[in-house]
Amino acid sequence: MLNCQSVTRLYSESQERTLTLQERLSLKMHVVMCSGCRNFGKQMHTLRQVARAYAKGADERTDKSDE
Repeated sequence: MLNCQSVTRLYSESQERTLTLQERLSLKMHVVMCSGCRNFGKQMHTLRQVARAYAKGADERTDKSDE
């Protein structure tokens, strides 16, 4: 069973690579029981969405300034 430190590491690594089946299952098992890590996962997801939206907006602003 993973501990919270391992779970946060896996969440971070999942941004860079695809987790193995074993890693995904272990992560899900831990998150079912740990509200702190569940919240951390939600926050990571939200931050990723905000960063992508910001980057998309920055691209659009750059495109418009080229005109």
